[in-house]
Amino acid sequence: MANSPQSKKRARQAVARTDVNKARRSRIRTFIRKVEEAILTGDQAVALAALRAAQPEMMRGVSKGVIHKNTAARKMSRLAARVKAIN
Repeated sequence: MANSPQSKKRARQAVARTDVNKARRSRIRTFIRKVEEAILTGDQAVALAALRAAQPEMMRGVSKGVIHKNTAARKMSRLAARVKAIN
């Protein structure tokens, strides 16, 4: 349990930051899910539009420290390859 005023404040900040990060991670997952659903429909134009919407959201998560840079790059690369493979 936090004892000093500073450690109490840091504990409060950690809770608030966790909520923000959780929301941001959820938002990223939603954008990724929209791309995957568009891929399953087989419409390349819709999938490409969803991918273009998801990319900045993922990079925003990287800059905010929610996900690692290489994780975002790997996910974008795999999604882009799947979108490109749609006939």
